[in-house]
Amino acid sequence: MNPNYPIYIVSKGRWKFGLRLTSRALEEMNVPYHIVVEAQEYENYAAVIDPAKILTLPFSNLGLGSIPARNWIWEHSLATGARRHWILDDNIQHFERLNRNKKEIVHNGEIFVAAENFAGRFTNVALAGFNYRGFAPAHSAMPPYRLNTRVYSCILIKNDIPYRWEGRYNEDTHLCLQALEGGWCTVLFNAFLADKVTTGRSAGGNTELYVGDGRLKMAESLRQQHPDCTKIVWKFNRWQHSVDYSQFKNNQLLRDPNVPEGSEYGMYSESPADYALQVSRP
Repeated sequence: MNPNYPIYIVSKGRWKFGLRLTSRALEEMNVPYHIVVEAQEYENYAAVIDPAKILTLPFSNLGLGSIPARNWIWEHSLATGARRHWILDDNIQHFERLNRNKKEIVHNGEIFVAAENFAGRFTNVALAGFNYRGFAPAHSAMPPYRLNTRVYSCILIKNDIPYRWEGRYNEDTHLCLQALEGGWCTVLFNAFLADKVTTGRSAGGNTELYVGDGRLKMAESLRQQHPDCTKIVWKFNRWQHSVDYSQFKNNQLLRDPNVPEGSEYGMYSESPADYALQVSRP
């Protein structure tokens, strides 16, 4: 089963086999996608990826990270008539399902469909997506999803929300906070995971933004954008931003009366006992 909404991968400088991670993962799952590249790299990508899957940006080397490409993708998705679109980083090795203390690599697109259907039952889910594999320990009691927090790297975006990617740094955190401050909800799935390579460990992509004092600049940029909930901390031997999402706890999911409830896909939101039964039973 394939996703209902288009999947886009933003990629730069990562056409080589060892760096071409997300596209390889989706190929193995037989999930359709578009990979979005700059014109000067088209031939490199076309040599290893079906050209029909490649979209070429009308600009290059703007020095603004992936933000211009992300906004171009948003408009491309709107032009196709899609109500939502997926946007994925290009360094995701696998996609996994976490259930009953086990993480298993998935081999088809059904987790994308489940996430789409779940988000689509509500009128106010601005962003949804998969948590990082490393942030969801298999033997910890945790809910199948979390509301109103950050969603990174593997994001399902509602196309008609009144926001866009902005700035130069922390564009994913900034977009989430814009939506949450506007009263929308975000859904971060722990039941569905993305095995993403740690940022900055692979050549290409946005690696250039992390050079020198890039980490501090990124944290300061977000603090300036959202001073009411963001502070700068020293953690893991580097400067990082720290966001307090607790102020958004009252943003509640609103059921769409026109969409049937359907299956819960094993996800429960009412009782901690349900969490334990579904996620943490030995």
